Amino acid sequence: MNTRTQKTDFTPVDQELYAKAFQLLDFEPDFTPQSAAPAAPVQGPRPTAPPARVTGPVEKTLTTALAFLDTHGWAKFTLVHPEGARCSIGALRAAAGARTTAYCDAGNLLLDEARRQHGKKWESIPSWNDSHTGAQVRSVWQAAIRRAHDMNI
Repeated sequence: MNTRTQKTDFTPVDQELYAKAFQLLDFEPDFTPQSAAPAAPVQGPRPTAPPARVTGPVEKTLTTALAFLDTHGWAKFTLVHPEGARCSIGALRAAAGARTTAYCDAGNLLLDEARRQHGKKWESIPSWNDSHTGAQVRSVWQAAIRRAHDMNI
């Protein structure tokens, strides 16, 4: 079947115009008005992540000492048990490695927390340690670590 258009007023496509139209479609159009200056980049506050919190030396000493007690065991009436368990002072010494400022401050914070939880009568960590159960001692350690964390020390 061969169909022909009977219309005689049909205008043929201008090939140059046709080529120009496709050429214009090959790139991103620029909608910026020619009289407007290019927009400057917006300079505003950039969202930043909060600074990383550094664990303080007292918190680190207390945390390491409690981990030592968890790993090696807790003892009463002796600094170091023959099987490796330690009392609270023994764990502090193992964690600190030496009698540093962090060691002294951690000991003071631990004793202060022991007094908060178990009364003001305790004059030393060994006397408090030897008079309480493992759960009570652990509770004081955990509270002391939280306080050191909150105080950022």
